Amino acid sequence: MNDPFSQVHPLNNFLYFLLVIGISMFSLHPYILAISFLGAVSYSLLLEGIKKVLLLQLKFIIPGMLVVIVVNPAFNHYGVTQLYRMQNGNAITLEAIVIGFALALVFANTINWFTCYNQVMTSDKFIYLFGKIIPASSLILSMAFRFVPKFSQQLTVVRNGQKSIGRDFSNGKFIYKIRQAFRIFSIMVTWALENAIKTADSMKARGYGLKGRTAFSLYRFDLRDGVILAYLLISSVGCFLSFAKQALYVSYNPQIMIKGWPLNWQSGIGLVSFFFLVSLPIFIRCWDTYKWFRIKVDQRAVLPKYFDQISQKE
Repeated sequence: MNDPFSQVHPLNNFLYFLLVIGISMFSLHPYILAISFLGAVSYSLLLEGIKKVLLLQLKFIIPGMLVVIVVNPAFNHYGVTQLYRMQNGNAITLEAIVIGFALALVFANTINWFTCYNQVMTSDKFIYLFGKIIPASSLILSMAFRFVPKFSQQLTVVRNGQKSIGRDFSNGKFIYKIRQAFRIFSIMVTWALENAIKTADSMKARGYGLKGRTAFSLYRFDLRDGVILAYLLISSVGCFLSFAKQALYVSYNPQIMIKGWPLNWQSGIGLVSFFFLVSLPIFIRCWDTYKWFRIKVDQRAVLPKYFDQISQKE
């Protein structure tokens, strides 16, 4: 993966996503949600490209957001600003609609950030961080994270194979589609069980669980990782101080109350800190691009002089 942030120490990767996802999931402040959404989409574009990101947004995230926006005011009727009263006596309130938009953004941010997490935090990084602390749990979690994309890839292979012999469930009558869907499901269950047995045999052959067994890793915590860790801690402290002072406090029930709207200096510190926290991978990518550009410029300046010196000696 050609992403500079993915190449930093796993501790910084995990701490970054822990902070960003935690704040994005448990804060309903509109500015926080907007910054998180823009940061998640921007980083997804750097990781996966515009085609995959647009497909994810249009196929899953935007429909899910619309469902949350519509369903929340239809079932939650708290609030004091009534916009419409239905025939059964329940009211559609402004507060319920606004919190519906906020929850929809929380849903979108969570999916987008976990998409980035799955690209950056590989199973070997997770085991490297938690293998000695919680060996069994870290192994199970890493295998679960790895199983989902692997299952999806195998399902595509099985479906293409069944389709090539005319047994896919996309054509035919309803009963036939159900029968073929169960056939593919049976194949996938058999594959999953067989894959689990192979994994267990492989781990046993490699001495997993034996005393004194060590694990190989290429990760080293250097000066660059120390600077990034300090950056993460400073920016997160700014966010938490604003939350502690209730400068980013939000309440939608029974009336909308948002501290820091308009901005004050306390909420401004929290929002600026969160912006710098979210933008860390983009800043690292920009710095890496700048260094690469400087190297190419220096090479273009040095090489002609070098060849001139060689020609003069000849």
